[in-house]
Amino acid sequence: MKNYFIDLTDNKKDIYSGHIKLGGTNPNGDKISFTNYYMELNGEPFFGISGEFHFSRCHERFWEDEIIKMKMGGINIVSTYIFWNHHEEEENIFEWSGNRNLRRFVELCGKQGLYVIIRIGPFCHGECRNGGLPDWLFGRPFEIRSNEKEYLFYVRRFYTEIGKQVNGLLYKDGGPVIATQIENEYMHSAAPWEMTTGTSNEWVPGGKDGDSHMKKLKSLAIEAGLKTPIYTCTAWGGAAAPVDEMLPLWGGYAFWPWIFYGDAEEHPVTPEFIFRDYHNSTKPKCYNFEPKYDPESYLYACCEMGGGMNVSYKYRFVLPYESVPAMAVVKAAGGCNFIGYYMYHGGSNPKGKKDTYLNEHSMPKISYDFQAPVGEFGQLRESYKELKLQHYFYKDFEKELCLMKTVLPRDTDSMDPENLDELRFAARVNGESGFIFINNYQDHMEPKEQSDFSIQLKLGNENNIRIPENGSLNLGKGACCILPFNLNIGGTLLNYSTAQLITAIEHDGEKFYFFFTPDRMTAEYCFSEELKDIRAENAIVEIAGGKTIIHINDNCSGTVKFTAAKGQTINICTLKKEQAVNFWKVNIRGCDRVIITQAGVLASEKTMKFECARMESVNFSIFPDAAPRFITGAKVINKFRDGIFTAYELKLPKIGSDISIKKIKSNKAVIKVSEELFSCTKEVILKIDYIGDIGYAFIDGELIHDNFCNGKPWEIGLKRFEKEILDKGMYIYVSPLKTGSTVKSDSVMAARMEINEGEIAEINSIAAVPVYEIIVS
Repeated sequence: MKNYFIDLTDNKKDIYSGHIKLGGTNPNGDKISFTNYYMELNGEPFFGISGEFHFSRCHERFWEDEIIKMKMGGINIVSTYIFWNHHEEEENIFEWSGNRNLRRFVELCGKQGLYVIIRIGPFCHGECRNGGLPDWLFGRPFEIRSNEKEYLFYVRRFYTEIGKQVNGLLYKDGGPVIATQIENEYMHSAAPWEMTTGTSNEWVPGGKDGDSHMKKLKSLAIEAGLKTPIYTCTAWGGAAAPVDEMLPLWGGYAFWPWIFYGDAEEHPVTPEFIFRDYHNSTKPKCYNFEPKYDPESYLYACCEMGGGMNVSYKYRFVLPYESVPAMAVVKAAGGCNFIGYYMYHGGSNPKGKKDTYLNEHSMPKISYDFQAPVGEFGQLRESYKELKLQHYFYKDFEKELCLMKTVLPRDTDSMDPENLDELRFAARVNGESGFIFINNYQDHMEPKEQSDFSIQLKLGNENNIRIPENGSLNLGKGACCILPFNLNIGGTLLNYSTAQLITAIEHDGEKFYFFFTPDRMTAEYCFSEELKDIRAENAIVEIAGGKTIIHINDNCSGTVKFTAAKGQTINICTLKKEQAVNFWKVNIRGCDRVIITQAGVLASEKTMKFECARMESVNFSIFPDAAPRFITGAKVINKFRDGIFTAYELKLPKIGSDISIKKIKSNKAVIKVSEELFSCTKEVILKIDYIGDIGYAFIDGELIHDNFCNGKPWEIGLKRFEKEILDKGMYIYVSPLKTGSTVKSDSVMAARMEINEGEIAEINSIAAVPVYEIIVS
């Protein structure tokens, strides 16, 4: 057995405020402020959970439901780039309508109770053409990304237009916009001038005016009416970050397509998944975090934790979805009380009027799916389901977690990321209570199970805890978890659990705590006293020596009920992992409820919408029950009790997924979709299994989507093209992978021709996956 140890006797965080010149109030009297460790809302800790979603990369008809999906996933702040060339592609002609309607997008975020961060550039990057700068800036007689007045003239005009769009929507006016990001990676990153790619290969300048340029841009933003409580800037890589006026933001990626446009041939194993302490003045620098300020003086906040990564032409990888929750665990354990994902929701590049394609050349022309938790066409990925469990916990226990200090078992700077034998863990602690964070994921390595280990916590006054008290733990390949210790539950102390806490709700005067069993663990709860009136389902209870230990039966869920020290009835509800990934927390009819269903859930105050792909029936379990009054899109065929839950089975009407496919060649196909399929579905996802180089989808000669082949099925949402597909149909072309390719150029008559030794391009299958919507009210 491997016995690990962590000393938690230094267990108080030095938290202070008044030195960060950020914050503000709204007309309701709500106040945003900051300590050196976390953001505050009305003087209380606020755990920020930000997700990037680019409104101009999504069709406006889908915005509201996609925003709701983010909210259901636990996001409380939506961050969005405002790409200059999406709005002023032609000089002094601004576009703010349709999919570019910033105002409507922000209003919809506010409608759902979400805050907004506007990332106003002028340079954004985001794998957009020229990093978001309009082509008409190329070759101008002044320096781009500088303090030269001619450049600032155009920036001022752009910022002024943004100010008009969000007028009345800022936090000071009662709106949702709480922050403005200035520039992006200034003096750290740039982008190709796409009009020169393939010839002179020129680049947008990276900038050289340092903090003075950032401050000048901030003053222009304020002049344009963009007065927000928070101004942010990206700080990694030595970027200019004037922390006296802006909140520095950080991040982390473990998949790096950009290195393959240099001399890299193989992706390295990264140190991204090793625990660090990001808020420690005695260790002012660590991997991917080298602040130019005392790290304990500012909160460690993130805006670009890799929620995924786009496939590039030279790097055709498949994202391991378990990497995303592992990233969140590592950052939160390291003292991050403000997490942010790039991207959280994928998208599709819009087309321009002059420059047809607004992508960076190394990326697909249209697709910006990013393998994100919410896909380009609203698909809910495994990363979304796993993150949701963490987000519920971070928000529901933010007042406790934000006060907790990071403690590492040892100095991790020397830890080898290729060492998968040593357990990776850390703690957040305040006094003698806290949480143990464990990560068993490592990028670019074959995963390995952690087995037969225990963790000893030294807490002072000889009040040590061994997890578990007897026996050992296991953790599955690529898994991560957060385990509580000395958690106060109704006045009764939970010494530890080997199940992860999700959330808690109240019903009929009783408190219900929901946990789930991490992969390969066995759920166990150890209480510091002999519990009263205990009733256990699918569990074995041991009461001895002044303690109560509850062992949940293997591969079982169940509820344990007891009377806590303060007299309240407590319910410990343990879910299996497969139940937990289908767990949702909603507030319907004025009551917090939990739902378990494989369908996507979009909830509002009075209704629930279930989004389900290729299902003949939908099952959902809800607690407390909210008996359906009206159902649209299905009918109830069964209702029964399942523990504390009321379970419903809904039958969907039978609808044929009618598409016709005519293969013209092995790599070309014509597709027609029936009107019935479109009329009875919320979305239709076309799934194409193919091998080749690039997949292209067209309607009457116009490219509507593309895909760099990486071995996964290519998915296209068809609903946004419904009218055009019904009128004209669509067709697929797969360009071939070529071997022995050369260009014959020996003609004396200015002629060249490509010659290949071999080509591979094959469409294996095409299927339409209907996505149905059921509305329950």
